[in-house]
Amino acid sequence: MVKLPNINIGKIILLVSMLTWLGLLFVDLLRLFGKVNQMNLGIAEEITYTLEIIFFILVYLFYSRSIELNENNNFIQLIWRAASTGMMALGTSLLTRVFYIILGNTRLSTDPLLANFFYHVNFGMITIFLISCTLLWKKLILYQKNKNIVQQWQIYEVMLLVSMFYVYFNKNSFGSTFLFGLLLLLILGIILSVNLKWIPYLTFKDKWKSILFFFIILVTGTFLFFQVLGYDNSSYIIVSLTDNLFLLGLFGFVITYSLFSLLVTLFNLPTSSVFEQKLTEAINFQKLSQSIQPGQNETQVLDILMDSCMSAAYADAAWLEIMDDDKNFQTLHQRFITNQTRKEVRELIQKSKSFSEYLNQLSQTSQDYANGFIEHELYKSALIIPIWVNKTLLGNIFLLKEVKNGFNKEMLNIMVTFVGQASISVENHRLLNQAIRNERYKEELKIAQRVQRSLLPSELHHNKDFDIVGFSEAADEVGGDYYETFQFDNHRFALIIGDVSGKGTSAAFNMSQMKGVFHSLVQLDLSPKEFLTRANNALSRCLAKNHFITTTYYVLDTDKKSISFSRAGHCPTLYYSKELNQSSFVSLEGMGLGIVRNRKYPNYLHERTIQYVSGDIMVMYTDGIVESKNQNGEEFGYDRLKEVLNQNKENQPEMIKNNIIQSVYDFVGKSALPDDDYSLMVIKFN
Repeated sequence: MVKLPNINIGKIILLVSMLTWLGLLFVDLLRLFGKVNQMNLGIAEEITYTLEIIFFILVYLFYSRSIELNENNNFIQLIWRAASTGMMALGTSLLTRVFYIILGNTRLSTDPLLANFFYHVNFGMITIFLISCTLLWKKLILYQKNKNIVQQWQIYEVMLLVSMFYVYFNKNSFGSTFLFGLLLLLILGIILSVNLKWIPYLTFKDKWKSILFFFIILVTGTFLFFQVLGYDNSSYIIVSLTDNLFLLGLFGFVITYSLFSLLVTLFNLPTSSVFEQKLTEAINFQKLSQSIQPGQNETQVLDILMDSCMSAAYADAAWLEIMDDDKNFQTLHQRFITNQTRKEVRELIQKSKSFSEYLNQLSQTSQDYANGFIEHELYKSALIIPIWVNKTLLGNIFLLKEVKNGFNKEMLNIMVTFVGQASISVENHRLLNQAIRNERYKEELKIAQRVQRSLLPSELHHNKDFDIVGFSEAADEVGGDYYETFQFDNHRFALIIGDVSGKGTSAAFNMSQMKGVFHSLVQLDLSPKEFLTRANNALSRCLAKNHFITTTYYVLDTDKKSISFSRAGHCPTLYYSKELNQSSFVSLEGMGLGIVRNRKYPNYLHERTIQYVSGDIMVMYTDGIVESKNQNGEEFGYDRLKEVLNQNKENQPEMIKNNIIQSVYDFVGKSALPDDDYSLMVIKFN
């Protein structure tokens, strides 16, 4: 089957647009050549108009596709892209003028063919600038779009398309219909230019950048506009390309939107800091609401509370004291203050009557905070906010500022709200932990049964070329062993077996994540090495740092009679060869998933492919089988496992599996409890 090459639509559009521009240049130069030499070449103006319209459309399609493919561009990047394109067009025009200054009064300076060539270059750059800006403004206008705005923009695009073809009717003459069409484009452009909902989301720094960029665009657009007007009296222009309703309409829209955006951004500068502060407060409040989760420490929410209060009050320094079981205060967090200075300020606060009375209260009152002046060489204002949890004092937050009366009412209200939300989070956390402790064993048993059922497959995929069976038994209520199969087509299969570090519920949860990763990645039909690489990337984000998973991933092809596999720190595969009439362990280097959590992980993986014949047997297992111990502390080991397989090589997979498990039980002792999970899969090729 012939594989067609990938076609890059963007490059094709760019190439055709360049060829169109060259065709436009050639036609006009040819027409001008005939005029200079008093020859009638019979080239109709409509040819130039047609090529010009095709050029407009191609440039429009190219930039529309280019902008859509760059979805990650933020507002500033979009504006800078427009400004940089404008500077390129302006630079081209200025370089042309410098070139003619260098030519001076030479014969070449009055050559109409050269002048016409530069006219076409400037026309192309102006077109690129205007169309790219228009499409970039579209991106800004349609931010937080609604139905009316979308309809307005669609109408504007239709009018632009009509304005391209208007040249056939007016022959680039400034008649009443031309002015009427230009007026309609300007009016709709002004209506669209009031859609500036993106501006409030700029930071103070970004607003200054946008003002600079819009100023550059305005200067560039104005200069190029007057340059276009200056072409009217040029003798070397036979068919004007710039006295065009489409281009003049774009000039009006680009300049109008840039002017509106610059003015509105400039007027929004005084409120930028307030908007950013309110946004920060909302984010901090959300963090406080979501910061404490089961199993985490309360210090996390208190740390966020410290940062939130300092941000809301513009505090210069702060610390947090927590009351211990002996009713003594211990410093938990501190910001921008040394231990020595903190002790000095603490002594001054303790000597102040208003502060000391407030600090000595151990029951919740109606007073939410203590605020006042302190006589310190650096800090002049202090604020103390208590943290109450279930009417019990958890601690106090101390905030300091270097000015007198530094804490106003608005700041205090916000910080009291933060502290109240933090208190609720801590209290909910404690209640939840208490409930978890009371119900843990009961819930673990329910979770264990549910997870165990969902982890292991109810059936294993296979075809007529091989038989496969699996077995798994957990040491506790639930285990961390996992095996699974997947069928790509009639003759290709994926097999995996894995073992998570640890045991119990946490191991089961981690293995459930492995199951989700397997079902997601196996759909991509990756090679074993690439599969484990991507699995490592996914699991590295969700596994705890002290957890890892060992696994081996196989791709079985019954048409090619091949087995490709990669091993991530798992037990070596036991393989019986019918031709050699012996069993051996197929070893392959590899590191467990989650041990190396960076891009170097593929360096620790290898991939191998082996061929099988009818009668070969493959046994995949977890370390619980070979590491199971008897009463003397002796391990079952690899040799015993290989011996059991050699004794059962003529049996079917179900019998082989039963005899392996029975041998392990006999070795350990029927009365002994397993100290690790037992799992295996047995494949026999027909």
